[in-house]
Amino acid sequence: MASERKLPTFDELPKFKDFTGCAWEVWGKEDQLGTVNLLTEEVVKEASKEIKTGKAIGLNWPINFPAKPAFHRQAPVHEVIFHEAYGAVHDDILHINTQSGTQWDGLKHFGLLHHGLFYQGVPASFFQSGNLKQNSPADVNPELIKYGIHNWAQHGICGRGVLVDLVKYYEEKHGKLPYDPITTHAIPLADILDCAKKQGVTFRKADILILRVGFIKRFNGATEAERNSIGEKEETFAGIEQTEDMKRFLWDNHFAAIASDQPALERWPPPEGVPHLHSTLLGMWGMPIGEFFDLEELSKHCAETGRYTFFFSSWPLNVLGGVASPPNAAAYF
Repeated sequence: MASERKLPTFDELPKFKDFTGCAWEVWGKEDQLGTVNLLTEEVVKEASKEIKTGKAIGLNWPINFPAKPAFHRQAPVHEVIFHEAYGAVHDDILHINTQSGTQWDGLKHFGLLHHGLFYQGVPASFFQSGNLKQNSPADVNPELIKYGIHNWAQHGICGRGVLVDLVKYYEEKHGKLPYDPITTHAIPLADILDCAKKQGVTFRKADILILRVGFIKRFNGATEAERNSIGEKEETFAGIEQTEDMKRFLWDNHFAAIASDQPALERWPPPEGVPHLHSTLLGMWGMPIGEFFDLEELSKHCAETGRYTFFFSSWPLNVLGGVASPPNAAAYF
């Protein structure tokens, strides 16, 4: 099983053209789970020992936010329908871009841009766009839905979660955040390591790494004009740096997934001439990227209890061939 295998180190992974750390075929040529393979039954069972008090905290921002999404994505629409003829019955309809708010980026979302390739080296031309209509469970074309979000939805993204609360770390160190979460700023690996050390956190193989960088807190305290500007201006966000050391840290710790409260996990945009980290995480490794996670209540509870590890549960929407999904994520203490 994946948890019992010795995985190659980052430096042992082969290169692919101008990309280091190619993990295609690490879990086999037909793999569609990526690093979610690390979340074995044994890993989940061990992680369940984190549940001691039964306290549960949801990590999902209301699907209504942001009302004006970044990256030119469709705004969420929530329509309530009253069935007057029945006297007391409602339905409702949601129209959302699955990446407008709290989300997992799936394997079909982002690849190696200038090579036109996705995870496992699959060319962009392999995928069908448009309406992927499914008429019957008995008549699903496995090629049509390949690398879809349903693979993670049917497996689950469950294990030990670890919060690295950089907002608290910086505020205690500097008295305030030394950056604006809605401007371009790189979070260095050294700060992540120092923050984890101060929290008393030791990483384990298959952990789900969750970083609080500050966007949700910033958004909650923003003016309406500032909130609206996020969906109108050129995208600039704080996020983790795109260095080789960052890649080496993420791979060699063998995290099963990574998430933050930012609209883009990585510094956005990347420095000129530097490839997106999304290309490595999703395209080279098959690692789920979580964005817009609401970590405010979680951070408060972690600070109050001194516990920064917990059982993490996430069940994406079971959309055959889907690109991304709200996470339906929670932390259990």
